[in-house]
Amino acid sequence: MAYPVELCGVSTRFGQTWVHRRIDLAVAAGEVVALVGGSGTGKTTLLRQMVGLLQPAEGEVRLFGEPLFGGSRADQLARRRRFGMLFQQGALFSALNVFANVAFPLREFGIRDEDMLRDLVLLKLAMVELGPEVALRMPAELSGGMVKRVALARALALEPELLLLDEPTAGLDPDRSAGFVRLIRGLHQALGLTVILVTHDLDTLAALATRVAVLSEGRILAFGSLEEIMRVQDPFIERFFHSERSQAALARGRGLG
Repeated sequence: MAYPVELCGVSTRFGQTWVHRRIDLAVAAGEVVALVGGSGTGKTTLLRQMVGLLQPAEGEVRLFGEPLFGGSRADQLARRRRFGMLFQQGALFSALNVFANVAFPLREFGIRDEDMLRDLVLLKLAMVELGPEVALRMPAELSGGMVKRVALARALALEPELLLLDEPTAGLDPDRSAGFVRLIRGLHQALGLTVILVTHDLDTLAALATRVAVLSEGRILAFGSLEEIMRVQDPFIERFFHSERSQAALARGRGLG
């Protein structure tokens, strides 16, 4: 079986500092896998390696059963069409309006028909619960929650099978965070997406994740369902998952499920 994402002996080094050592991870189709860990454990770094923005010092990233950088340029471009990424701050192009931001990947991959572009952009905005009136706004005119939704629409522009999310609810107030979680869960179910997210938000994790990968000391300390993770005897897991505040957050997240 070809996994949407496989990390095979991935090691990461910045200068003389090793961040990861020989990480193996396989994410099955349709899963929602949350990457969690303390500050400096390289969660976002791992996410960026999965989409080729960074290359590991050792090991290999495989997408859909093929090496990320394997094959011809055409093969690599076809592979890249199969995933989308939502960056933590949205990473919208500040000089382009919403329409142009969402249309950008469509144009990059060769769609030139303006009527088709218009229909596709408005469809993607509707998928993230934004109306056509938002299309002409500039990023500076959007709230934080709307920036996230526009960035999500852009990530979905090419109808990917794999969606990667870096701290998707960071900076949102509780109501907007809950609404965004419901949106992601609905899209996951409706589109059959495989989702990998980095999060420190236990509400988000409990509401979305089918499995959790815990990064600690350069390795994956544990990988399993939330219930399995919480049975692991480890100081980080104890602090992260078992405090009174953590338990309250997990309960809120389960309530969103």
